[in-house]
Amino acid sequence: MARRLNPSILVECRLIGRDDAAYLTVAESVSLAGAVQSVRNASGTARAIARDLLGEAGCDETVELLPQRPNGPIWPRSFLGSLAHDAQIATAVVAPRSALRGLGIDVEPAEPLPRDIYKMVVTDREDAMIAADLLSARLLFVIKEAVYKATHPVDRIFLDHHDVEVDLCAGIATTRTGHRIRFVSTNTNRLLAIAVMASSQLGPG
Repeated sequence: MARRLNPSILVECRLIGRDDAAYLTVAESVSLAGAVQSVRNASGTARAIARDLLGEAGCDETVELLPQRPNGPIWPRSFLGSLAHDAQIATAVVAPRSALRGLGIDVEPAEPLPRDIYKMVVTDREDAMIAADLLSARLLFVIKEAVYKATHPVDRIFLDHHDVEVDLCAGIATTRTGHRIRFVSTNTNRLLAIAVMASSQLGPG
């Protein structure tokens, strides 16, 4: 799925183990000291995946993925990446920095979006597209989260959900800052989306 966006992208998903916090390095563990055990386990799984993918991509340095909010972890200089997890699944995506300018991933259970936040997530145009289907609305949420992860480290601009308009058929999301972000998504047993900003896209517009 990810290779349709760029052949350099590597992605993997794994079940979160109840002892996966052990995959955290000492520095990572300290940075997550205030997190509950479930989050520490999920963070350990995601980082273990990321380290494996970085090694597969040719990264030969020791990698510590320390949080840098709100931009996510600090990645090795030559690589882009993104992490995500829900209560059961953790995932990571990486690519050479020479291939892309921005990269984001998100994952959620394949469950309907709560009706009380539908209007917070879905624009009027998207509402006409999905006809109030709450599972499709949850997918839009996931795509918009991935888009934000791809764009925020680049321009440092906060995007609300209505600042991102998604065209599910075209596989394009447009931000209020003028970025056109390509994405792929799946809505099988998990809702997962990967979003990329092309290296040729030097800025909004």
